[in-house]
Formats: sequence, C-alpha cells, structure tokens
Amino acid sequence: MNDVVHSEAEQVIDELMQLHPKGYDMTLGRMRRLLDVLGNPQLRLPPMIHVAGTNGKGSVSAFSRALLEAAGLAVHVHTSPHLVNWHERYRIGRKGEPGRLVEDAVLAQALRRVAKANDGKAITVFEILTAASFLLFSEIPADVVIIEVGMGGRLDCTNVVDTPAVSVIMPISFDHQAYLGDKVELIAAEKAGIMKPGCPVVIGHQEFDAAEETLVATAERLGCPVSVYGQDYWAHEEFGRLVYQDEFGLADLPLPRLPGRHQFANAAAAIRAVKAAGFAVTEAMMEKAMGSVEWPGRLQKLTTGLLVQAGPSGAEIWVDGGHNPGAGEVIAEAMAAFEEQQPRPLYLVTGMLNTKDPVGYFRAFADIAENVFTVPIRGSDAGLDPVVLANAAYDAGLVAEPQSSVEEALREIAARQLPDMAPPRILIGGSLYLAGNVLADNGTPPT
Repeated sequence: MNDVVHSEAEQVIDELMQLHPKGYDMTLGRMRRLLDVLGNPQLRLPPMIHVAGTNGKGSVSAFSRALLEAAGLAVHVHTSPHLVNWHERYRIGRKGEPGRLVEDAVLAQALRRVAKANDGKAITVFEILTAASFLLFSEIPADVVIIEVGMGGRLDCTNVVDTPAVSVIMPISFDHQAYLGDKVELIAAEKAGIMKPGCPVVIGHQEFDAAEETLVATAERLGCPVSVYGQDYWAHEEFGRLVYQDEFGLADLPLPRLPGRHQFANAAAAIRAVKAAGFAVTEAMMEKAMGSVEWPGRLQKLTTGLLVQAGPSGAEIWVDGGHNPGAGEVIAEAMAAFEEQQPRPLYLVTGMLNTKDPVGYFRAFADIAENVFTVPIRGSDAGLDPVVLANAAYDAGLVAEPQSSVEEALREIAARQLPDMAPPRILIGGSLYLAGNVLADNGTPPT
C-alpha cells in the first residue's frame, strides 16, 4: 500500500499493474482458464480452510493458524490486502515453528510463471496474485492452507476449490454494496457461495438475524454439516479467562492476545473451524494459541517508533484497519472497555476510502471520542478528502478537523495537552490503507 520498499517481487507487480486493471472481475472464468494453463494447482493443495465474511476474516485466519502451528503443523496462509509489503499476503508454513512471509525471489518467480501462463490475456492483478498463492501452496509442502476471500465469496477468485476442509463465514455487515447488494441477506448469499455440497461449514457470530438465516438455509440446502455460533459453540469471559464450549466439552483458556471482546467470538470460530476441518484440538493447543496469535493492524498497540515519538508523551496509541459500520461498532466497544479500565480522553485520527460509509463508521464513536482529526491516505486514488471526511464525522455528531498527515495530527494532539491532563488514548483507523501507511511510517511493518 506504499512504495517505500522496492523488491524484485514488487517490481514484477508494478509491471503487472501497468498491464492489467486494478479492480475486481466478479466472474471465475478467467481464473479457471489461468489455473488450467498452470496445471490446476488448486487441486493439489493440502486441506483448505476457506474464510469469508465482512469483518473478522483476518482474525479467524490468524487464530486458526496459531492453533494449527501450536500442534507443530506447517500452515500456508493467503490473506488480502497487505498493509506494507505485498509479501504479507503469502505466509509459508514450516514444520514445528511459525510460518514466515514468502521470500522475495520465490514470490517474484511465482508471479512471473503466472504472468507467462496468462500470456497477456485480460485479467486483474488480484487474480494473478491469487493464482500465485495456489501455485506456491501446491508446490511447497504443508499440512493445511488457510485462504481468505478477497471480496464476497461466490464469485471471488479464491472460490475455485470444490472440496474445502471447512468453509467459515464470519460476521456479515454492509460493505462493497455496489458489488454484493444493499441488503444484508443479499450480501450473506454472496458470502455463502464458498459453501460446497457436503463440506463442513462454520458460521461465526452474526449481528443480523437475516444474515444467519440465509447462511444456515444455504448450508442445509447443500447438505453441509453446519456449526452456528451461539447454538453449537460459543465463548465468553469469566473471571478474566476465556471459556470456550461446544458439544465436545468446555475449555478454560487465557484471554486472547488480540484485544477486544469481539475477539472472543473470533477465537471460538477458529477453534470450531479447525475441529470441523478434521484436526484434533487439545486444550494445550488452544492455550498456546491464545498467547501466540498475532494480526497486525487490527487493534494493534504502538509502543515504539517514529510516529509514537511524534505523539503526546505517555499516550496510548492504537492502529486498526476496520473501515465499515460493523467494524466501527466493535472497535468502539473495545475503546469503551479500555476507558472503563483506565480513563483517558479518546481522539480519533481517521482516513477512509470514498467507497465506504464514514458516517456509519463514526456514529459508533459519537459518545466516547473527544475529537476527530481526518487525514489523507497515501497509496490509493480513492482516499476521501480530509475536509469531506471531517464533515462526515460532524454529521455523526463528532467534533472534527482536517490535518495534512497522521504525524501532524499526533503533533496537534500533543500541542493541546496541558500538564494536569491524563495522557490521551489515540485510535488511528478507518482504512487498511491508512493502517499500512502508519506501520510503514512508524518503522514497524508486519514481519
């Protein structure tokens, strides 16, 4: 999402960007044609956990990876988008130790092979990037792969595997309405498109009954063994511990390393998904996973770095890429919980794309934020003008003003701090692009 790092793989991607459109192609024909030329690597994958949903896809993928790696398994993971470097989309599994981001030369070679197989035909860069994941994951041995849907499900270019070990549908909210529909049941129907006849399905916590009903009905129609959060499995906090329960029993676990109460349901969905995929899950695995899980840019606390130094002394700074109303609600809930534990004034530093619903996002913070500073996003042509975004925050009931950058916003917050004021809590968010900008500028990219 930025051009700070120039590697061999990034040079290949830059060349592809000049040749092919950046947008989405909501069909599978071109992807299947390309994979056929490549020898159909998607048919030679280890057992696959396929993850869709509006929010929580990345978190449940991270929890699933942590669980499986706690058992010593090699786990390949494909997620999108990346935050700082393209390599983040491809994590290569290793037996007995955490997976690592793909090596630059390996990714560059895979991308060149895919581009050669495509032979200049019409295609999107996202399709090429996804085909490269299938190629890499089919040729490098592993025990399991986790594939995150890019957008939607039914026509997403990851949806070319006919027999996933499990399909996981996380919380569904409003996002990408131009592609997926403007009703939650329509969006749910698109997400449900990753379900395959007879293959297990795990449904995460759903805010909307209509979404859950659509998902369950689709699973039943396809004859899929289905597990629904709140019915077949669930999790809650009790005495500072995470209690997970399903029909197989109860587990008393440490709270997840990822902050926010919404992560309890994400952790539960991952546990259930790994079980449904046919892997044994022990309490020791669960306990280790809760302490080792990591997912950069999602309620990530910044403690060191260049931007931290620019902010107020003693400030608590969080960065999160959530960018729709559903994400706003769970992040605001997390901020409110932090406030109960340790009161601090909350400031938002926000940048968003023009395809999102800024008023819906901001509305969740109307009663808890002191002020909003809106900033531009580097690396996207679709970034909202900070003045327009500030007006959206005002429409949601917040005091807002535009700034030229995140660094300037942090310096402005620092300048307003008086000696007798508690150090502030600062949430930098509204876009994964912005989260990537922040981690790059702070000198703390994902590894």
